[in-house]
Amino acid sequence: MNIYFACSITGGREYERIYQDLTAALLADGHIIPTAHLAASNAMAVESVIAPQEVYTRDVTWIRDADTLIAEVSVPSHGVGYEIGFALNLRKPVLCLSQDGRKVSKMLSGNPDPNLRLKTYKDTKEAIEFSREFLGEIKMTVK
Repeated sequence: MNIYFACSITGGREYERIYQDLTAALLADGHIIPTAHLAASNAMAVESVIAPQEVYTRDVTWIRDADTLIAEVSVPSHGVGYEIGFALNLRKPVLCLSQDGRKVSKMLSGNPDPNLRLKTYKDTKEAIEFSREFLGEIKMTVK
């Protein structure tokens, strides 16, 4: 499955290890994640040399081409919020993961869109399990 993975880049990187472990697990499962490089420790440096218009064009193309979007939303991010809304507007299934105890925007938690799922995880293992369950649920309905 083609997954657009969204995570905070400029808003804060304190969950970087979770981003890395989650994308690594999903890649090992055979999924395609064009944004997996955003989990890397050098993501801010790599992305800083790309013009904003290029990032926008590239990312909306990747979202359009994706079967689904999985977002780690423990750290608030304008970009991630935009990507989630963009994917939902395209009627893509979206999973938002947040670490237990983190506050999530009411624009996400109050959104009744049937394509949106929010899950709170205790540790990386549980985030990976939730992602795999989500992908299993949508597998039958995608393409």
